[in-house]
Parts: sequence; structure tokens; C-alpha cells
Amino acid sequence: MFSSLTDCFTLANGVKIPCVGFGTYKTPDGATCVESVKTAIEAGYRHIDTAEFYFNEESVGRAAAESGVPRGELFLTTKVWNTHQGYDDTLAAFDASMRRLGLDVLDLYLVHWPIAKDFKAEYPARFIDTWRALETLYRDGRVQAIGVCNCLKSHLNVLFGECRVLPMVNQIEFHFGFADADQLEAAEYSAANGLVVEGWAPLCRGKAFGNPVLAAIAAKHGRTEAQVLVRWCLEHGVLPLPKSATPSRIREDADVFSFSLDADDMARLDAVSSVGRLGPHPDEARH
Repeated sequence: MFSSLTDCFTLANGVKIPCVGFGTYKTPDGATCVESVKTAIEAGYRHIDTAEFYFNEESVGRAAAESGVPRGELFLTTKVWNTHQGYDDTLAAFDASMRRLGLDVLDLYLVHWPIAKDFKAEYPARFIDTWRALETLYRDGRVQAIGVCNCLKSHLNVLFGECRVLPMVNQIEFHFGFADADQLEAAEYSAANGLVVEGWAPLCRGKAFGNPVLAAIAAKHGRTEAQVLVRWCLEHGVLPLPKSATPSRIREDADVFSFSLDADDMARLDAVSSVGRLGPHPDEARH
């Protein structure tokens, strides 16, 4: 099992992706984002996750450039937003993201949602056209790997039936206390088809803290509840994307490699379903 932040999952095309990523959702653009990403890199993170919709790509790119860590040692991800889906719009959105990030080549580019409410009538054609744009970027060497977010089994099957390059990643809501059958199926189906599963909101956006089962297991191991939540994802073979703008918590969330959860811990944690879904259902994403 993983023993440091620089240990990696291996994507289907052989590209290595560090086993824990630093999330930046809702981290404000500017000094807050720059400093939090720099702190994460200083703490050992080498995998930074952003998105067009987070409106902080420029700060992520600046932090990476100013970190002192060689570009080749960092793994940077961004995503195309729903309003820019479609072949030509996706290519234009990618160019804009690259300008903001200050990059020539991106490590991972993802489709943020398979369906958005305003474009349901255009599904699946718009989704497939978006994927074709990612395939073009991949074939042209502008991105090292491509994938999707928030895809259930039905969405993946749409792509599997049409794509020339299979998605390599599926980033989904995956965290303690969320036992949705469709979501668990999505994780299992993705892994069975060679996709690395990334889990967003692994810290449950703070809604799990104080849960008696979580608190007891954290106390058993002498760790914080946040550390147990990150480790829980890794024990499931899922790549977690914890997020914080507080330096002490950024460092804490990275310190998850000196302990492990045993089978009893995992069974007790897996039995909890009280947190529930934190984001929209994949068929109900905003525009």
C-alpha cells in the first residue's frame, strides 16, 4: 500500500499519478490560493487539482511556478466546464485554461460533468463531442492523460461505445458516510474497466466530524478524524483529493502514511451512511 505522497497510481497508459491530490474547490483566487497550494507543495503534495469552474487556475499555475519544484515533478489537473462542452468549445476552453495555468502541456484534463440541466436535450451527443476534443488533445500531445468526472455506469457506457481512447480517470463524489448504490457501482465499474477512481470531498466538507464511529477509530490510532477520512479512501483504492486553506490542516491531511486501517475499522466505517450526498446527482448538475 502507499507509503508517501509521491507514491503513485498507474493510469491505463502508464502515466503515474500521485496517490493523494490537493483539491482547490472554493479556494479563492489570489493570495489565498497561491499560498495554500505552495503550502501543499511544501508539505509534499505533488498532485494539484483545479478546474475552469473553480476560477483559480491562474493562482494554481503561479503557485506551481513559484514553488521551486521542477515542473516534471508536479501533476496538474484541470477540467472543462459544462457551458464549454462540445468539440470546438472544449478546445477553446482548454487553450484558455492553459494560458491561465501558464503551461504548455497538462498532466490530466477531465470533463467536469457528463450532463448539465441546461443541455439535457443534447445528451449524449454533446458529451461525446466533448470527449472527441479530449481525444484530439491527447493525440496531439497537449495532455498526458484524459478522463471524466461524476460519471455513473450509464455515462461511462456511452463513452465506451463511442470513444477511440478510453477514459483513464473517473473523479466522483466518494467519501465516508455516502453509501449510494449508483455511486458505489460507478467506483467498482470504473476500476473494473481500468480507470483510476478519484474521490472528491473526502473530508465530507466537515459534515462527518464528530461522528462517534469516526471519532473512536481516530482515537484508536492516535490520528485526527480528517486523517482517517483520507486514509479510508486509500484503503478503498480510491485517490483522495482533500482540500483546505489552513496551513496546519494542509500538512495534517498529508500525514496519512504512518498508519493503516484494519478490516474491523473499515467494516465499521463502511457501515455508516449518515453523511449522504454532498453535491448534485450526476444527472442534475448545474449549467
